[in-house]
Amino acid sequence: MVLGAAIILSLLMVRFVFIGIVAAAVAVSSVELANALKRGSGTQVSLAPVLVGGQAMVWLSWPFGLRGVLVAFAITVLACLAWRFRHGVDHYVRDVTASVFTAAYVPLFAAFAAMLVRPEDGALRALCFMIGVVASDTGGYAFGVLFGKHPMAPRISPKKSWEGFGGSMLVGVVAGVLSVTLMLGADWWKGALFGAALVCTATLGDLMESLIKRDLGIKDMGNLLPGHGGLMDRMDSLLPSAAAAWMMLFWLVPS
Repeated sequence: MVLGAAIILSLLMVRFVFIGIVAAAVAVSSVELANALKRGSGTQVSLAPVLVGGQAMVWLSWPFGLRGVLVAFAITVLACLAWRFRHGVDHYVRDVTASVFTAAYVPLFAAFAAMLVRPEDGALRALCFMIGVVASDTGGYAFGVLFGKHPMAPRISPKKSWEGFGGSMLVGVVAGVLSVTLMLGADWWKGALFGAALVCTATLGDLMESLIKRDLGIKDMGNLLPGHGGLMDRMDSLLPSAAAAWMMLFWLVPS
């Protein structure tokens, strides 16, 4: 609740503060994912270049947009390749692959959330993104608890059902239509496409993190949030959805 309130206040008062919140979340989540990889498989992420490069991706998104993000990501990949030299040959490919994966999965995706607030109506665009993901998660949980009978991916996430996905799609599309039409003044069908895209990416993000945790043999990514695990456990649906939200709004509702 505190994190949600901070995000909403930053968007309504000073848009630039939102980027600071994204940057802080990226740093914490990157550390959690790196620690989880080390704890579960002994993989050594090149954390220093991932952290520095991750901050560069987020902060360069404001003045330079997508070009700044991609240049920062490319430099981060090169830095990860070089940073791992000092540990020798053993498991070089494994560790570098994990480092690049961490840089792409957390800061690169999160940078799209930061880019949402660049236009004059950026605060409203970011709110549409947040509303869409929350609506998807809420609809999926409610319909899954009430009607869930057919597992969607029993080997990955036994509690996730097709009925829950249907609830996510219903509530997410309605939220997308209302938020995009009322806040951005776009056509209803654009809001429906936006909402549907976020439901798909939020669901995929949840399943992807479940796969990662099962592969590593861990329950949670961290212990920062009591009862929830780590911050990364709450970012799973937001990260891929940020990229989808930016792309959908860029194409459907150009600023």
